[in-house]
Amino acid sequence: MDNQEIYQTLKNTLVEQFDLDPGKITPQARLSEDLDLDSIDAVDLILKLQEMTGCKVSPDQFKEVHTVADVQAVIEQMLSVKH
Repeated sequence: MDNQEIYQTLKNTLVEQFDLDPGKITPQARLSEDLDLDSIDAVDLILKLQEMTGCKVSPDQFKEVHTVADVQAVIEQMLSVKH
């Protein structure tokens, strides 16, 4: 998967999983402030990422995640380790 495919898959997941407006989802969108995701949503997102990548997400990887771009970076990191 290239960066654009990862972003599009992540965006689709956010729309489907959390019923978000696709227009609000940008790389700079902040998960809690702009997209109104709470800590329970973050856990759901982590589980979805594990499904997408087939890799376990460590809490440390998600500690510094604040934006959609940060989530994308974690996915890219997970996929690069897997290959």
